Amino acid sequence: MKVLVIGAGNMGLAYAKALVKSEYLSKSNLMISDTDPARTEELKKISRFDVYVNLKDCLPKADIVFIAVKPYHTEELFAELKPMTKKDQVIVSLMAGVKIKSIQEGLGIVKVVRAMPNLPAQIGKGLTSFTTSAEVSRLETSTVQQLLNTTGKSVHLDTENDIDASTGISGSGPAYVFYFMQSMMEAAKKMGFSDHDSKVLVSQTFEGAVELFNQSDLTPTSWMNKVASKGGTTRAALDSMDDNNIKDLIEEAAYAAFNRAVELGKEQNKSTHA
Repeated sequence: MKVLVIGAGNMGLAYAKALVKSEYLSKSNLMISDTDPARTEELKKISRFDVYVNLKDCLPKADIVFIAVKPYHTEELFAELKPMTKKDQVIVSLMAGVKIKSIQEGLGIVKVVRAMPNLPAQIGKGLTSFTTSAEVSRLETSTVQQLLNTTGKSVHLDTENDIDASTGISGSGPAYVFYFMQSMMEAAKKMGFSDHDSKVLVSQTFEGAVELFNQSDLTPTSWMNKVASKGGTTRAALDSMDDNNIKDLIEEAAYAAFNRAVELGKEQNKSTHA
């Protein structure tokens, strides 16, 4: 099995590095391509995979092709790829908002996996949601999922609408966590803590809370009740959040991301068929 990653930006490179270190692929079976000459020279120095500038030299060899480019490059890229694609190739799209149908029509192929990774994939702690076209077999789906899992974990979803919804939770989710962390760090600094101590207080608190949650079957509400006692400090903080409708605001934010993902898909579909 040979895998090609098209696009050596943050996400494409994250997948390439994770794939080449996995048990599924050796160096000789992983190819990466980028149009930026300076970028390709940097990639060659890494020497973990075969680097290509011209897609005609690598695309025909690939069984599975990861496309990790910005969505606005699709029309130009598809026009270049289409004459070289083979009907049995599986295309794994990491492009936000680009629909499976657009990829099928743009490339003249039928086997498409649409995936939505998130930023922690860069350190092997990512969550990638994905769905497939009907033509992707169970074996191919299993193989792709194993490859996606090299950057963390993955969830196989039923529909593209589910992918858009997952964008509002896991895709954009790390930014919500950073937002909350930044707010807590700023509060800590106002209370007199140094930048360093504020970071340690907040980061270790998040890490510890997540680990507690992952190592038990308790819900977040159950954990909150364990921490908060009637009339205590934690209860005062939680009551303040409830009084300010923080829960509703967080839900609204997640839906805002979801709705924008749907809009981007429609915009991309229009531009692809223009």
